[in-house]
Amino acid sequence: MNHILVAKEVSKSYGEHTALNKVSLEIPENSIYGLLGPNGAGKTTLIRIINQITHPDTGKVFFNGEPLSQKHVSLIGYLPEERGLYKSMKVGEQALYLAQLKGMSKIEAKTKLKYWFDRFEIGDWWNKKVQELSKGMAQKIQFIVTVLHEPKLLIFDEPFSGFDPINANIIKDEILELKRKGTSIIFSTHRMESVEELCEYIALIHKSEKILDGKLSDIKNAYKKNIFEVGMQSPEGLGLIKKLKSTFNIADEKFDEAYDQLNFNIQLTNTNTQEVLTQLASIAPINHFLEKVPSANDIFIRTIASKNSNE
Repeated sequence: MNHILVAKEVSKSYGEHTALNKVSLEIPENSIYGLLGPNGAGKTTLIRIINQITHPDTGKVFFNGEPLSQKHVSLIGYLPEERGLYKSMKVGEQALYLAQLKGMSKIEAKTKLKYWFDRFEIGDWWNKKVQELSKGMAQKIQFIVTVLHEPKLLIFDEPFSGFDPINANIIKDEILELKRKGTSIIFSTHRMESVEELCEYIALIHKSEKILDGKLSDIKNAYKKNIFEVGMQSPEGLGLIKKLKSTFNIADEKFDEAYDQLNFNIQLTNTNTQEVLTQLASIAPINHFLEKVPSANDIFIRTIASKNSNE
C-alpha cells in the first residue's frame, strides 16, 4: 500500500506543555482518514506541522516518500475550523487572490472558479463582500478555494461547521467525489456520524498520544463483544424473558406492545450462533437476530474512558 503522508514519532512541545508525544501515522493514498480526539488532544498541532505552519521538535514527516518540504505546500489544501476570509474583500477578488497564492495563474483560476461557482449555483455572489454572507455561505467559498488548485492531499477540519443539513450533504458528496478522483483526505471532526459515512481509516489521539489507529472496519470487528440484538414474537409479553434467562445471557429487555415483540440483547460465549438460533426458534418465532457492531462513537468513548481509567 502506498502512503501519501507518513509521520514518524513526531513530538512537539510548547514550554512545559507536550502537544504531541511520538505520534506516528500512515495516511494511505486515495483514502479518507479520520483524525479524531477530544479538544486539546494534539490534532491541530499535527495539522499545523503537516501544513508547515510549525515544525516538530523531533520526528519526521514524509510526503509521497520524500521529506516534507516547502515544495509540497502547493500539493496540500487546508480548510481550517477557524475561517480565514477577509470580510471587507469581494468574494471573487478574494478567491482569485487565494488561488494565485497557491501558484495558479489568474486565467486558470478564473476558469476553475467559474466551474465551482456554477456547480454550487453561487455565481451571483462574485461581487458580494464576505461580510454580507452567512457563515454557511462563507464556508462554501472557503471550501472552493481550498480544493481549487486540485491538491493531492486535502485536510478538512470540521468542514460541516455552519452548514444546514442540505448544504452539509452537498459538501459531503463533493468530498466523496474528490476521493473518487484520486485525492487523499485527512478529515478531522467531532461528528462521529460523519466518520461513519466518510472514513475508511481512523486515528485517535488523546493527551498528545496516538492510542488507536487502523482501518475502521477492522477496529469495529476488534471491538465487537459477540452481542446480538434479538426480536421475538411474544404474546405473553415480558413473561417469556424468565424462560429465556434460565438458558441465555440476556440484557436490555423491552416489550413492544404494538407488535407483541420482545426485544433484548443476548451475549454469546463459545456457543455456535446457529445453535442459539435453533434454540430460540424452538421457544418462539424470531423476527430479527442482528449482531451489534460498535459505532465510531462507541469506540471513541470506550477507548478514551479505558485510557483515562488506566492512568
